[in-house]
Amino acid sequence: MAIQMPRGTQDILPGQSELWQYIENTARDICRRYQYKEIRTPIFEHTELFLRGVGDTTDIVQKEMYSFKDRGDRDITLRPEGTAAVVRSYIEHKMFGWPNQPVKLYYIGPMFRYERPQAGRFRQFVQFGIEALGSADPAIDAEVLALAMGIYKELGLKKLKLVINSLGDKESRTAHRNALIGHFEPRIGEFCEDCQKRLQKNPLRILDCKKDRDHELMKSSPSILDYLNEESKVYFDKVQQLLTDLGIDFVVDPTLVRGLDYYNHTAFEIMSDAEGFGAITTLCGGGRYNGLAEELGGPETPGIGFALSIERLIAALEAEKVELPIDRGIDCYLVSLGDAAKDYTVKLAYELRNAGFTVEKDYNDRKAKAQFKSADRLEAKYVAILGDDELSANKINVKNMETGEQKELDLATFVEEFKKIQD
Repeated sequence: MAIQMPRGTQDILPGQSELWQYIENTARDICRRYQYKEIRTPIFEHTELFLRGVGDTTDIVQKEMYSFKDRGDRDITLRPEGTAAVVRSYIEHKMFGWPNQPVKLYYIGPMFRYERPQAGRFRQFVQFGIEALGSADPAIDAEVLALAMGIYKELGLKKLKLVINSLGDKESRTAHRNALIGHFEPRIGEFCEDCQKRLQKNPLRILDCKKDRDHELMKSSPSILDYLNEESKVYFDKVQQLLTDLGIDFVVDPTLVRGLDYYNHTAFEIMSDAEGFGAITTLCGGGRYNGLAEELGGPETPGIGFALSIERLIAALEAEKVELPIDRGIDCYLVSLGDAAKDYTVKLAYELRNAGFTVEKDYNDRKAKAQFKSADRLEAKYVAILGDDELSANKINVKNMETGEQKELDLATFVEEFKKIQD
């Protein structure tokens, strides 16, 4: 039996990969404008990093991580998300001592979670994310949100909804935690086993439960916004003011809870309102995580970031029927007629490529008609035709495939002449 790819993974084939490259390049360009620099961390880390960084009450840690023992009997995990690894690197390389603060980073690469594969959700998926470390200014929250929205808007998405909430500081969260325990404890037996375990450890996680989302106690649960102390209220009000100043529409949802334990203060999600997008509408999520660096053994460091799935972004583009301006064509296709001409096009293709042009030629001894069909399939802008007779005369014919105009050029100066034609 033929070997197939593992369940929950996918092959990105030529014809599809150009779309991915366009999206990734757009995200990189926006990061350049905002002065976020790329960081590349290992695909696997010590399991302890995610136990401490993501939180042992999360679904990711409890159910979804790909963990194993290596040959040195060390506990290793394929990274399920990007933030913990970036903060680990920030601490390990003492980025907190860099002269330019905050340290603004972005990453892009595969993540791994063992969950039920479904439309737009894979066990290996590609995540793009940013992290801003070293500033507790609400302005950096607004910048991060603006950057996230900017990526989607620049790619042509229009049916977007930004939802924000505040999880408050430590004092506010403690007050809210106690209120949640008091609210759920009398009837916790009606909830799933996971929620029962989370009641004392992290009752906020109950609000994110998928099984019990329709329970009546969920709808009447205490709102974090009612437990924010004055400092947290002022912070959240400032973030909202700055977003309003930037002209970015948002909705405040006090029930919004991110799926990771390290969030505090600003939390947010960007959702798709596109018709037919599916039941899971979240495209992007993130928030502030003051305290994560200390949890991982580093100095006190405020931070904020977000992550988005490239797969879900592509699904949103498809739902809104957005066609990205991807140039799939080539500059020139070399048609050769005769053995000597065929050999000469090897050198000619090399010279054109060195001059910066995208070039293809025939490698299967096909007739002229078949070579022209190949040029059409490759959407060649020009076809250069070289036969043995033209080679003897030191000439080559060039055809503009859009206009049909054809010129005879000197073969010795063809590359330079071809440059002029492009201009």
